[in-house]
Amino acid sequence: MRTCKAAKQQGQVLFIVALSMVVLLGTLGLAIDSGMGYISKAKLNAAVDSAVIAAARAVTQGATQAEQTANAQQAARNFFSANYPNNFLGSNPVFPDPTVTFNGGQVTIDASATATVPVSLMGVMNFKFLNVAASAQSVRKDLDLAFVVDTTGSMAVDPTVPPKVRTNAKLFLTKFNQTLDRIALIQFAYGAVVRDPFKPVLRGFDINSMNTHIDAFNFAGSTNSAEGVWQARDQLNNVIAPTKRSSLRVIVFFSDGAPNSFASYFTFKTPADCISAGTLSTGDQTTPNWPAGLRHDDQINSQLPLKCWQNASIVNTTNTSYITKLPDWYNAHNPLNLPALQEFPVVTATPRVVTNDTSTQTNAWRNVNRASRNLLEAMAAKSRNEGVYVFTLGLGQELTIPEGADGEIGENVLKCMANTADALPRCVTAGAGQPVGLYCHAVDANGLKPCFDKLASAILRITK
Repeated sequence: MRTCKAAKQQGQVLFIVALSMVVLLGTLGLAIDSGMGYISKAKLNAAVDSAVIAAARAVTQGATQAEQTANAQQAARNFFSANYPNNFLGSNPVFPDPTVTFNGGQVTIDASATATVPVSLMGVMNFKFLNVAASAQSVRKDLDLAFVVDTTGSMAVDPTVPPKVRTNAKLFLTKFNQTLDRIALIQFAYGAVVRDPFKPVLRGFDINSMNTHIDAFNFAGSTNSAEGVWQARDQLNNVIAPTKRSSLRVIVFFSDGAPNSFASYFTFKTPADCISAGTLSTGDQTTPNWPAGLRHDDQINSQLPLKCWQNASIVNTTNTSYITKLPDWYNAHNPLNLPALQEFPVVTATPRVVTNDTSTQTNAWRNVNRASRNLLEAMAAKSRNEGVYVFTLGLGQELTIPEGADGEIGENVLKCMANTADALPRCVTAGAGQPVGLYCHAVDANGLKPCFDKLASAILRITK
């Protein structure tokens, strides 16, 4: 009897041990296989996220929605497979083509993926696979972008620079969606010309027309930067509001120097001698010279007729006809000096002191030079107050050399325009709460492509 009872007890112990082993293996398998499933899930999430981001960028490529959809889906596939390769942890991923939905100026990209992960120790509990899934959505906002290009004479000092400016300006345009994004192309030197305006209601831009205009750029004249930014802001505000404006509005400003010229209606000794608005310019030197002018503010490099054009005698009191003072307000587009259109003061105590005194060479040179810089910064600040991002690209070493009436560093003006964190303290304080843009400095023409790519990437990140 004892032997039989002992044998029976031994059998029960073996059964309990065996059952315990199954449970233990199952628990251990659950821990191990769940960990593998968690790793696969995290990897799948990252792969789907990267895929929709890549698709949102690639959807800018193509002239039709069908081409844009195909490019977006191909980019999504490439990024998904790079981030979740086949047989990762023995799994079998499935990634259907994302859906691409166009709605007005916005594109919504939805993607999802699944993966079947084989289990190891959980097999003892009759589990064969773990199924993991992930999904993501990217919404690319609509975009209105005013592209302002400096075509002053300093760009052509080195003959190898203009071809690289043309090439990289055209490449920059390819980063954006030809049917969804609006782009305006603006060229400036002594004056500014809108080569390709926005469509005020419809979307899209004509890249072939812009390429033709960029190929025709002639580089000559001085730097009336404010006129270029005035035209950019005017283009942005001319889009019929509020329903037709894009949710993201941007100015991209490209220059190789600090501003030294500005346009307005000026007061002559004999008012009838000149009744046209025009550009008054200084050089970039740090010693006084007589300002020169007037040139057309709506043309790139063209003199106004006499007596509006008198070159360096335009403010010289020894001349029989001369400018007696600077205007109180920038009024190049306000011939009647209507108070409602007086947005940007010429005569001001900040950030640089400007009076309307042109009685001496030093006073005339200093006031024109300072006003040129003040107006540019004020127009950029007003644009930012209106929710516009300002991105700036500076070319060349001249931007790092003290110039002008106050021996200023040109790139400080460009940083101030963009409201960057490393701008002068007065600019950052003035720009508190405003959109923060980006400044990129290309040391030479070989740095243009990286800088344009950097600006385009930053803009496209904001669109998502």
